[in-house]
Amino acid sequence: MTEGKYATVRAGEQEGGLKLHYHEAGAEHPETVILLHGGGPGASAWSNFGRNLPVFGKNYRTLAIDQPGFGRSDKPTEHPQYFRHSADAVAGLMDELGIERAHFVGNSLGGGTSVRLALNHPKRAGRLVLMGPGGLSVNLFAPDPTEGIKNLGRFSAPPGPSREKLEAFLRVMVHDQSLITDELIDERFAAASAPESLAAMKAMGKSFAQPDTYEEGMLWREAHRLRQRVLLIWGREDRVNPLDGALLALKTIPRAQLHVFGGCGHWAQLEKFDEFNRLALDFLGAS
Repeated sequence: MTEGKYATVRAGEQEGGLKLHYHEAGAEHPETVILLHGGGPGASAWSNFGRNLPVFGKNYRTLAIDQPGFGRSDKPTEHPQYFRHSADAVAGLMDELGIERAHFVGNSLGGGTSVRLALNHPKRAGRLVLMGPGGLSVNLFAPDPTEGIKNLGRFSAPPGPSREKLEAFLRVMVHDQSLITDELIDERFAAASAPESLAAMKAMGKSFAQPDTYEEGMLWREAHRLRQRVLLIWGREDRVNPLDGALLALKTIPRAQLHVFGGCGHWAQLEKFDEFNRLALDFLGAS
């Protein structure tokens, strides 16, 4: 893992600064791509996009950001609905770095943050590549909660986190089980079981259930307002946000297209590494 960089940003109307950690490649390029990771225990920009970062950096200034509450970024426990919280923080980082507009590549939770940023700050968002995005996925046939969401909830449930529960969660993420190595499990468990990470995860979950703001997380209700070009990417074997969850987004987003990878779970950027990179970069550079 590279050390990365830090910036203190303002997140929307919240008081005080928020320290965000990010990795950067391709700083010499004029256009910017921002990579936003998913929200499972121990997730970070590097764990989701460490291998993709240099590939995207050959064509774009590329930032892989630890969203608030994850990785080496600050872990506040008082904040608005999470998608808004993180989107405002990312927009604040763009301000800090002098980035007027960027394309976004978001996996799961990061896909939801990308959509919320595009809705709330439409001039700041270019094209969107969304892999099994949270908030847009509405299961028409698969039951809720899904297997992956159930395992997510079990991780911190009594009697508390364990390496075994984290491994069970990670194995649902992918179709290719060889990706779940002992090293990955140990690394993610060390990050996920830290007290500040557990508190941040609890606060994030709470923000999705607040009666006065929970509808901000129902991005599918606002998807028709997106004017950006959107590439939806799904794994046929996704057990977190199943494939049928893509259908409503595909129907309602005006400029959307869908690509489905067979033999792929929730981490298309890793399971279909070369194909994903070619597909996403072609979409971002298309006229």
